[in-house]
Amino acid sequence: MLTKTKIYLSSPHMGGSEQKFVNEAFDTNWIAPLGPNVDGFEKDIQHYLGNNVQVAVLSSGTASIHLALQILGVSAGDEVLCQSFTFSASANPIIYQGATPVFIDSESETWNMSPELLEIAIKDRIEKYKKPKAIIAVHLYGMPYKANEINAIAKKYEIPVIEDSAEALGSTYNNLPCGTLSDMGILSFNGNKIITTSGGGALVTHNLEFKNKAVFLATQARDNQPHYEHSSIGFNYRMSNVLAGIGRGQMEVLDERVRARRKNHDFYKTNLSTYNSISFLEEPQGFYSNRWLSCIKTSSFELREQIRLHLLEEDIESRPLWKPMHMQPIFKDCLHFTDGTAEALFNKGLCLPSGSNLNQDDLDRILDIILKTPNL
Repeated sequence: MLTKTKIYLSSPHMGGSEQKFVNEAFDTNWIAPLGPNVDGFEKDIQHYLGNNVQVAVLSSGTASIHLALQILGVSAGDEVLCQSFTFSASANPIIYQGATPVFIDSESETWNMSPELLEIAIKDRIEKYKKPKAIIAVHLYGMPYKANEINAIAKKYEIPVIEDSAEALGSTYNNLPCGTLSDMGILSFNGNKIITTSGGGALVTHNLEFKNKAVFLATQARDNQPHYEHSSIGFNYRMSNVLAGIGRGQMEVLDERVRARRKNHDFYKTNLSTYNSISFLEEPQGFYSNRWLSCIKTSSFELREQIRLHLLEEDIESRPLWKPMHMQPIFKDCLHFTDGTAEALFNKGLCLPSGSNLNQDDLDRILDIILKTPNL
C-alpha cells in the first residue's frame, strides 16, 4: 500500500547556497555568536529593503518586539495598543515589560488593525487613564495594514508604531517595503516563514541610535569597559553567525519564494472563487502581499471544519485563522475595542498549504479533496 506524502502548511525551503555560508562559518571557526555572516545578513536585508533602514538581526521576531518596547521605554503601568487578530508573539512582549495590552479589532478590507477603532481606543484611554505608550500593528498573512491611516493617527497623538512584519517580508505598501513604514519594524525568520534561519528575527529602523541600542541590549547590555560592566539589564538576543549564514543564502531566493507563494494563492483563487461559499482576501490598490499563507473565508464554521478535517484525513495540514487575542484565556481580562470582525474571521477562515516548495501534484491533490467537500 502506497503512503501519501504529508503536505505541511508552510515548511522550510532551502535554496542551495545556504550551505556555502554555513561552511564558511565552520571553516573559519566563526561558530561563536557573532561573525561575518551576522554583519553580512544585516547588510543583505538593508539592501533588499532600501528606504534608508538600519537592521539588527536577533534570535527571534518576539525578541525584536521585546527590544522595540524596551527602546520606547514601555514599563509597568503603561498600556500598549495591539492588534487582536494576530499570533500571541505580537502581544506577549507587552507582558514581559510589565505593561498591559489593549486589543484593537480588524477592518474587513485587509483583516488588519482598524484605524477607526484604534482612534476610538486612544481617545478612551487618554480620557480614562493615560495616553498609550505604543501601537503594535501587524501585516497579517503578508497583507499590509493601512499604514497611512495608522501612521496619521499615531502622529496625531504622538504615539510610536511598532510594525510587526513577521509575516510580510517581500510585501509592499504603495511600493514601500513592509518593515520600513514606521518607527520600528519587526521581521521573523522562524521555520515556517517565507524565508528562514531555523529561528531568528530582526529589528528594522530608520534610526541608527535605535539599532545600536537594540544591539547593546541584545548582547547582555555590556558597557564599554575592558571588564564586564553592566548598568542596564540586558538579554541574550543576538543571532548566531551560523544561523545568519543560512539567512544570507535565503535572501538570494527571497523574490523567488514570494513569486511561488503568490502562484499558490492564484491557483486556489482560480479554482475555488467560483464557489459562493468561499471567498479570498483581495489586494486593495497599492497593496502587494507576499501571500505568506493562502487563506480562505468560508460561509460557515461547519464548512470550515469539514474542509479542514477532510484535509487532515489525507495527511494535509491546514489551520484556522488566528484566534483573536481578546478571546484567548491568558488575555480574557484585557480591555478590547472590537466589533466582531476578527471573531468572525476566526470562526470561518482557514489557512491552506502555502509552502514555496509545493509542486503541481501537491496543489492538485489539495484541490481535489476540497472539491469533494459536501455542500461546498
